[in-house]
Amino acid sequence: MPGLIDRFGRVHDYLRISVTDRCNLRCLYCMPEEGVEFTESSNLLSYDDIVEVARAGALLGISKLRITGGEPLVRPGLDGLIKRLAEIPGIRDIALTTNGIFLAKQAEALKKAGLNRVNISLDTLDHARFKFIARSGDLKRVMEGIEAAGAVGFDPIKLNCVLLKDINEDEIAAFLKLAFEQPLHVRFIEYMPIGHADENWRKMYLPLTRVLEIASREGYDIKRKENVKGNGPSDDWQIEGGRGSFGLIHPISDHFCKSCNRLRLTADGSVKPCLYWVDELNVKTALGNPEAMRELLLRAMDVKPENHEMAAKLADEAQSHVPTERRMSQIGG
Repeated sequence: MPGLIDRFGRVHDYLRISVTDRCNLRCLYCMPEEGVEFTESSNLLSYDDIVEVARAGALLGISKLRITGGEPLVRPGLDGLIKRLAEIPGIRDIALTTNGIFLAKQAEALKKAGLNRVNISLDTLDHARFKFIARSGDLKRVMEGIEAAGAVGFDPIKLNCVLLKDINEDEIAAFLKLAFEQPLHVRFIEYMPIGHADENWRKMYLPLTRVLEIASREGYDIKRKENVKGNGPSDDWQIEGGRGSFGLIHPISDHFCKSCNRLRLTADGSVKPCLYWVDELNVKTALGNPEAMRELLLRAMDVKPENHEMAAKLADEAQSHVPTERRMSQIGG
């Protein structure tokens, strides 16, 4: 049976599953301050539906899953879903992306259910600035979540830091210090224009060359790191003598489309071949029909474009496809 190979020869073995578009925060790079219109619970994929899609994907070579949102930990019973996903033949790695607010209370149950790894969003180490960026929540609870993740044995623990010009740019050195002193993998991420390529995005966008400049200024001896466990496009670095490491995810200044290995499943039931473009395939039409689901996933390979062209948007150049109007929280981060 043919696997998930697109027109450009890229093999897809990784499915990101959004379980909800709801979130307890309103991070300024993810959704507007007033929020967005959330999907009615009755229109979300059920856990049975999600397991069905994951099983179909596994038969086509999907071996790695990531649970996302919104904030996935606001959906009840997530550990039960993870347990079911972990039991699917062929699935060998399940990760979670979370803002960490509810992680301390759920970390042990998630680990026992079969979750392998966690990525925790952390854009600042300053309490007041956290309130500004997230527009809600408490940095203390995120730090407690990070501590709990380590206590139950998640490894590696990755911290996702979206860099924003003139907002948290001055904390790069502090995050590098954190990666030096703690067994954490800090990942600096360029701000992406998902659903809102406006002037605010242009003003806050910061290329990640800045991180390497700061590392040099701080006197760190850094070298490439090749063995950070994960499925993503991070450009990874080790600080000599440090306990952790850091990575750069630069979709705009140095896009990683040529090695893309992922599909996305939205909480309301669409497969997205590419995060940036509007193209979506509704899996609800194929539920209960294994052959139809297989054909739908294979069709996603046929419509997947070669790259996302976000850099063209930054440069005000023409684009070959139509960008999505959905925000990151509505797609799955």
